[in-house]
Amino acid sequence: MTARKNLVSSGAVAAGLSNVAHAAGTDTIRIGLVGTGGRGTRDVANCAISAPGVVIRALGDLFKDRVDACYNRLKKTKQLTADQFQVTPERCFAGWDNHKKVIECVDLVLLCQPPGFRPIHMRDAIEAGVHVFAEKPVAVDPVGVRSVIETARLAGEKKLAIVAGTQIRHSAKAIETIKRVHDGRIGQLRTGACYCLTGELWHRGSDPKWSEMEYQCRNWYYFTWLSGDHIVEQHVHQHDIMNWAFQSPPVKCIATGGRQTRTDPKWGNIWDHFAVEYEYPGGVRVMSLCRQANNTGHRVDAWVVGSKGTAFPSRGAITGPAAWTYEKQVKDPSVQEHADLIASIRAARPLNEGKRVAESSMTAILGRMSAYTGREIKWDWAMKASKLDIVPKEFKFGPNPVQPLAVPGKTKLI
Repeated sequence: MTARKNLVSSGAVAAGLSNVAHAAGTDTIRIGLVGTGGRGTRDVANCAISAPGVVIRALGDLFKDRVDACYNRLKKTKQLTADQFQVTPERCFAGWDNHKKVIECVDLVLLCQPPGFRPIHMRDAIEAGVHVFAEKPVAVDPVGVRSVIETARLAGEKKLAIVAGTQIRHSAKAIETIKRVHDGRIGQLRTGACYCLTGELWHRGSDPKWSEMEYQCRNWYYFTWLSGDHIVEQHVHQHDIMNWAFQSPPVKCIATGGRQTRTDPKWGNIWDHFAVEYEYPGGVRVMSLCRQANNTGHRVDAWVVGSKGTAFPSRGAITGPAAWTYEKQVKDPSVQEHADLIASIRAARPLNEGKRVAESSMTAILGRMSAYTGREIKWDWAMKASKLDIVPKEFKFGPNPVQPLAVPGKTKLI
């Protein structure tokens, strides 16, 4: 399978499909999952229970054993009724083109394979006339970001939905907090901070039967071309909150970081800690810290400080002279994001979060690029001039040498 060839300009799915642009009223909406890991399995179940008349029709993944595991888990879950889970073995697909086969079966596709594939899968879905739910992040490099922005533009023309897995945007308490920030409740924004300080995540081991490519795809989190590094794959949530609060991506950033605990080659080529200073319009500085190491403290949060107080969107709170707390019961945003998506499709007013999530993904990528190279980087240069494209030119099992570990001062700014 060719990877990024004709990423922006060519259609990847044959014309003549029966997929509909939207379903009116409470008509059945057929959904399918691409990427049957834990996150994808939860997403497709959440989508199915988010509104009446949503049925799961197809599953796809690079690996058949992953598809089978997801199928068995969903079939047994008490969350779903037989009417909601309509997947048959004939609609379970594996291989490099599994996403195309799922797209042919559905009205809405959930794209949850590793982020390195996301720009390609999004483009294929939108060109086929299928609505998209795309897990975050949506790209791992500037080339991919620009592709997603173009796909979002195309989705707008075709009246198709793109909703992202940055679920905090669908949290009532966060929405109300940011509204107050934009209304001037905390005064002029002066600074902010965001954190994603956690322990290590999973590793799926190795098998002598696996090629280099299969090993990387099964342990995708630890390879920058697949995950974007943890600053992109995980910390993008907090970057998205910052862009939301400031109503803009940053102007530039400078960063540092490294690899202290991930010294074993099994950890691929990602780092384990980053520190980034972002500058937003008006010269406002925001500190971003992320780290993954066991037996350490845990902090996942984001806040902005104004001349009259501090706002905590994830907590639904403001401190200072105009103190305020969101006190209503909050619906699970990981379900609400799907409910909002389905409602927008049925109302023929499809949500389009594509450009927004592409910019949040690029905010995280900008921090990684600065840390990897040791250079201060401007947003406009990265968005318009950077030629960084880290995804392999062709997808196939076999050799796929690991990209060198980044060394500040030696890794080139591309």
